[in-house]
Amino acid sequence: MTSVIGLIPSRLASRRLPGKPLLEIMGLPLIIHVARRAALSPTLDEVWVCTDSQEISQVCDQYDVRCKLTPADCENGTERIATTIGGFPSADLFVDIQGDEPLLNPEHIDRVVQFHQSAELKPDIVIPTLRTPYGADSSTVRVLSSKSGRILYLTRQDVPYPFVSRPQFFQKHLSIISFTPAALGAYAKLSRSDYENYEDIELLRALENDFTLLACPLEGDSFSVDQEDDYMKARIAMESDPLTKKYL
Repeated sequence: MTSVIGLIPSRLASRRLPGKPLLEIMGLPLIIHVARRAALSPTLDEVWVCTDSQEISQVCDQYDVRCKLTPADCENGTERIATTIGGFPSADLFVDIQGDEPLLNPEHIDRVVQFHQSAELKPDIVIPTLRTPYGADSSTVRVLSSKSGRILYLTRQDVPYPFVSRPQFFQKHLSIISFTPAALGAYAKLSRSDYENYEDIELLRALENDFTLLACPLEGDSFSVDQEDDYMKARIAMESDPLTKKYL
């Protein structure tokens, strides 16, 4: 039997929407929505929030969500979850679940884990992707991959460049990331990389250091809360979302 652990990095100091993990939607803090929806995935054996915030930790305790306190000097979510993996010595995979997607689809988690476990290329990291109309804003990370699924590059720029013709779609990075324990541990020991510094995409560090990253194309949609408008849209969308009724 394999052991798969879901880890949700969370911090209060968001640049565009400070305090967003504790913003309430339908009576629950956003981070609790994410944790409870992740727990609906049958492939995850455990779900933990990883944070340096005592306030977030206290809210997790209030709602019976498992939480691990992390150092405050983590540069990104991948580093944050990596500080906790020593507490899971029997884990076969870790799934990084971004804490700002209250409409998280647990079936996407299942698909990513199944893909990682069955992939012939034995990836270190699996990044799911969703087809998205070309020309999205720079907050959306684009994924370029080979025909075998190997990820070639991650960028915020519109790619491919429409020199001859303009593409209709691109593959965007969905914020559910599957790591082997060795890959997650090795990542945390590396310094920030050149492309990471330019683009502020943390997994470029793994790509530049020759980790094997595979893309896992999925269908559906995703919705992250990055700014005030997103929060208002999420509040409206969740009122009619069928999954919300399963854990409220």
